[in-house]
Amino acid sequence: MFGTRLLSGIVLVIIVTVMNICGGVVMDLILLAASIIGLTEFYSAVSVGTEKKKNCFELIGILGTVLYYAAGFISYLVRTDFGDMPRVSDSVVSMNDLMAVIVFVLLCMMGAYVFLFPKYEGKTVMKAFFGFVYVTVMLHFTFMTRVLYHGEYLVWLIFIVSWVCDTSAYCVGMLFGKHKLAPVLSPKKTIEGAVGGVAGSAIVSCLFAFLLLNKGYIDENLIWLFAILGIVGAVASQIGDLAASAFKRNYNIKDYGTLIPGHGGIIDRLDSVIVSAPMIYFLAQLLGRLR
Repeated sequence: MFGTRLLSGIVLVIIVTVMNICGGVVMDLILLAASIIGLTEFYSAVSVGTEKKKNCFELIGILGTVLYYAAGFISYLVRTDFGDMPRVSDSVVSMNDLMAVIVFVLLCMMGAYVFLFPKYEGKTVMKAFFGFVYVTVMLHFTFMTRVLYHGEYLVWLIFIVSWVCDTSAYCVGMLFGKHKLAPVLSPKKTIEGAVGGVAGSAIVSCLFAFLLLNKGYIDENLIWLFAILGIVGAVASQIGDLAASAFKRNYNIKDYGTLIPGHGGIIDRLDSVIVSAPMIYFLAQLLGRLR
């Protein structure tokens, strides 16, 4: 089991590395595939559809995901000079374009609910739209982070923060954990572990920044930015992990899927990334303006 999990982890690291190095259309397509698979996993987990074939809300969510990524990538192409990257505080993806897609998806789901009434209940619409925002919109912030100034390093920070926090929290919790963090939801997680996860992420983020500084990729003013992003991202990643666990508890499932041997589904592996990505994106923009 450990060997399978380790091998899957290595493959995931390779995919993330290739995705981040290539950026652009390669990254967009990989994240699009991950979002569609993750959204399908979520819809199955929360019982959006009761039929063996996909219902209209699942189809709207999937098609909306394709449209959302297409809109983001087209906006990126239109608003960049094909190589001239903006400052860290600037976005080359129009939030207005993306918001228009979000509203359009909501209207489509509401229309399906109205015209097919009473075939579907209102909670089906709410779960379907929440899934679209939770998986598609949140994960897309990884691409939006990549096209920021120094975005290739900030994307690494998203994954470093999420995965280092998880490992640090586990190790510290095993060694020093005494006080339960969420005793009903996750009895094994402790407050000491959570603090250790945040501390571990902050330390590794600073080490990552110093490494980039020594290589001449960033200036020293960004070290404090990476430290703050490491702390906030770690807190967000733990919330994401617990939220994903809460959904599984509510719907009595062990894993969201079986795509990744030893890990489960896309959401099981990226639950922390899904939440930390938008936090790092927005905080990088905010702190970038204060530099």
